[in-house]
Amino acid sequence: MYSPLALAFLGDSVYDTLVREELLRCANMPVSKLHAAKIKLVCAEFQSEAYDKLSEVLTEKELSVLKRGRNATGNTVPKHAEAAEYHRATAVECLFGYLQLLGRQERINELFGVIMGGIENLFFVE
Repeated sequence: MYSPLALAFLGDSVYDTLVREELLRCANMPVSKLHAAKIKLVCAEFQSEAYDKLSEVLTEKELSVLKRGRNATGNTVPKHAEAAEYHRATAVECLFGYLQLLGRQERINELFGVIMGGIENLFFVE
């Protein structure tokens, strides 16, 4: 069994890549605007909100992984995030890392769709 923080390490890149691909598919704009939109979608605040969306649709095992990620210790909280938000964001990344290691790409895509549902307006950054 991998530690929740090790799973989050992997899950961070999985989630980041999914966000970048989604932005590129949905919005053909300058890279600086793509980057600004990406920052909104990978920040701890947004991922913390994603935690709530995901917790409603997870299997029992997935929910267990999510909670392990949330309760992981050793995180240093960045200045721009609250501790609770950061722990919940780590939980989301932990879940994506777990699913990646299992080769569950279809489930990753399904859960990412749950997260991204209804946020099209975020793609267009002022």
